[in-house]
Amino acid sequence: MVAYDLPAPSARARELHERMLAFVRDQVLPAEAEYLAHRRAAGPDDHVVPPVVERLKTAAKAEELWNLFLPAESGLTQLEYAPIAELSGWSLDLAPEAINGQAPDTGNMELLHLLGSEDQRREWLAPLLAGEIRSAFAMTEPDVASSDATNIATRIVRDGDTYVITGRKWWTSGAMDPRCAFFIVMGKTDPEAATHRQQTMVLVPRDTPGVTVVRDLPVFGHHDQHGHAEVRFDDVRVPVENVIGEEGGGFAAAQARLGPGRIHHCMRALGAAERALALLVARARDRVAFGGPLADQGVVQQQIAESRLEIEQARMLCQRASHVIDIAGNKAARDLVAMAKVAVPRAATRVIDRAIQVHGGAGVTDVTPLAAMYAWHRAMRLFDGPDEVHLRSIAKAELRREPVLPPA
Repeated sequence: MVAYDLPAPSARARELHERMLAFVRDQVLPAEAEYLAHRRAAGPDDHVVPPVVERLKTAAKAEELWNLFLPAESGLTQLEYAPIAELSGWSLDLAPEAINGQAPDTGNMELLHLLGSEDQRREWLAPLLAGEIRSAFAMTEPDVASSDATNIATRIVRDGDTYVITGRKWWTSGAMDPRCAFFIVMGKTDPEAATHRQQTMVLVPRDTPGVTVVRDLPVFGHHDQHGHAEVRFDDVRVPVENVIGEEGGGFAAAQARLGPGRIHHCMRALGAAERALALLVARARDRVAFGGPLADQGVVQQQIAESRLEIEQARMLCQRASHVIDIAGNKAARDLVAMAKVAVPRAATRVIDRAIQVHGGAGVTDVTPLAAMYAWHRAMRLFDGPDEVHLRSIAKAELRREPVLPPA
């Protein structure tokens, strides 16, 4: 591994970071109570959008905190975007969407920007970039091990000038949101082709006949506003012009989409870890037990120190992966992104777990945000590829590498 210094952020990037810091502190965090009250009143089966979301989006646009994830729109590098995305991770329900930097829309926007036709960009990308609609990405399936995308069983069969789609998907994030206007669906167009040329991505408007959103899947018992749905496609017909990129290019497109998506998840996870550590420190200072504040206890001091170490180590890995994406592209950063995707959620869940422990019973309730934060970041070790798949990829890369010095 070569050591090097990361470039300093531009003056504009520093200014946007300061604006984002103020936005999260002064507008997003104070709005969480209203958001949660609206969601609780609606109930878990109602995925209506709390009005505060649109108010925050309007405020973010006024601050020019909009579409910063996409270099072509923002002019920022991924390295410059990283600390801004991290701040959004302090409030995952509100901040990412407020700045139009929420999954799965960012990945879909990146995909349409990279591979979409002119018509697709005009009809679907433009309203996504404007924050007028939302979207979903349908790849994972309940009947196959979708960590290996070549397993995907959903069929996409050409019939004249249309594709006919038949299959079953789940963990289709965003599908329950009433603003979800379309799915990007990955399926097999040619099972006889070379392994990585069998898959194709197709854009499917939500209101297409044959599309059935079956149910929402809770994460650790919690139903998100945007949902994680099971979706059925029964002889769904769309024009062949709805293909994303080219027929047979679905696997490559998935890798192009998931690379930036994974590192953006890691950026936000660092923000959640920072919030958990801030809550841990505040609790340790304020909570009195055995004659003094918990902060006087050596075991609590060790928990605080370990948390800071792990956050800084994870951040450095995330920053390095982001910089390599900037200077050499997604493919060159693949191994670093895989490392970050394993290391950052592990660090975040450890820090959040320590904060839960110091909060005692309050930590596992909704009195604090810690339980919800833990659930999401534990799930992060599964979505966008489970740890085991990334570890396998990292190991293969290491086995191919020529050692700098021969073994003794």
